[in-house]
Amino acid sequence: MPTGKVKWYDSEKGFGFLATEEGDEVFVHASALPAGLEALKPGSRVEFGIADGKRGPQALSIRLLDAPPSVAKAARKPAEDMAVILEDLIKLLDGTSNSLRRGRYPDDKHSRQIAMMLRKVADDIDA
Repeated sequence: MPTGKVKWYDSEKGFGFLATEEGDEVFVHASALPAGLEALKPGSRVEFGIADGKRGPQALSIRLLDAPPSVAKAARKPAEDMAVILEDLIKLLDGTSNSLRRGRYPDDKHSRQIAMMLRKVADDIDA
């Protein structure tokens, strides 16, 4: 995936532009931002997919690589909410471990959901 930096982003209008490492400009719409992030701060390093839009290259599924601390911490969930999420995750993992003790792995769909939840919680805690 290509990487670059945020050139500018207007959160009121919901779009902005990225500068690729090669110096090209790529349009970015609010719909490409990760869940929970409402704006991009200029200078933030990002990784993104590119598609050809009507007016040129457009960024898809942006992932922050080096977010300024204020942006990363602003996207965090409140600590009280994270406590509830962690408690639910512990219950889910406890049920999964009981199945594993009986010699049964979870089905593929359930396994993907568990892995996705673990990654998301890790990202929220590590912000």
